[in-house]
Amino acid sequence: MAPLRVSSGMTLHRRHRPITPQVGVEGSIKALRSSSRMLTPKGASRLFAILRVARPINCLMIGFAVVVAEFIAAGRPPQLHEAALGSLSAALLMAGTMAINDYFDLETDRINRPYRPLPSGIITPRQAFSVGLAASAVGLSAAASLNMGALTTAAAAFLLMVYYNMKGKRSGFFGNILVSICIGLPFIFGGAAVGRVTSTLLFFSAMAFTANLGREVTKGIVDVDGDLLMKARTVAVIHGSKAASRLAALLYFAAVGLSLWPPALKMVNPLYLPVVLLSDAGFLSSSVSLLRNHDRENAERVKGMVMLWMFIGLLAFIAGSVSV
Repeated sequence: MAPLRVSSGMTLHRRHRPITPQVGVEGSIKALRSSSRMLTPKGASRLFAILRVARPINCLMIGFAVVVAEFIAAGRPPQLHEAALGSLSAALLMAGTMAINDYFDLETDRINRPYRPLPSGIITPRQAFSVGLAASAVGLSAAASLNMGALTTAAAAFLLMVYYNMKGKRSGFFGNILVSICIGLPFIFGGAAVGRVTSTLLFFSAMAFTANLGREVTKGIVDVDGDLLMKARTVAVIHGSKAASRLAALLYFAAVGLSLWPPALKMVNPLYLPVVLLSDAGFLSSSVSLLRNHDRENAERVKGMVMLWMFIGLLAFIAGSVSV
């Protein structure tokens, strides 16, 4: 310590204060500011936009479908790691492929859905694509953590959706088939996750495929303006909205017909029928509505309601598989 003399003749000792490096303080402030950016209104808006791109309701439904399939295949509630990894894999693959879909759909969405995150400029195409790749990679990793059968099924679904986004979308009805295959695959994936793909799961997969194929045709009515611009050969573009509504209704009727076979074949218990009839009533009501009014606004409403009827169908699958 260096002595410090004062006028009274006393000698005081001056303590040296430790000097805090300014670069450390500035670095901490910058890090704090960076980490808090997402808490600002703009950052929160971006986070919400990413969630919208991921389609959280679709992700929850497909994750739930996998757990239902695991339950049906195993004949018991799935183990925690089977349910967690299976549902996580399906949900993240759905989120990833939806984000990638929005990346490739940017031009059509400028016309059909200008309010969505990419055409409205809330997030950039590069951000959406990066989120899509990251979510898909984690989803595939989760599937690999289960077994090779689960990974193979998940990889097949991912490759189908990548092909659809890059080329299949413009093919119209064939593209609708590709998407619907991916909607049916979660039942096979759930069975593979627990090492047992049953005939019941294959039947339920076919029902989900058929119902979603009708929904995809309905979606073509909603998106007809943008699809015309991109020269996508959807049923609505090639044959008109009236023909598309008829085909969609026919597919919904077919899904209802398929739903009545499991009890006839004794694949499910008696609890299945009352629940599935509620779903069937919804499909029939939506079909009649679409046949009566095939304009864009009604097709948009029907498309949304079909998601509800499909969810009730999932509940029917559970009810029909419990031990009574």
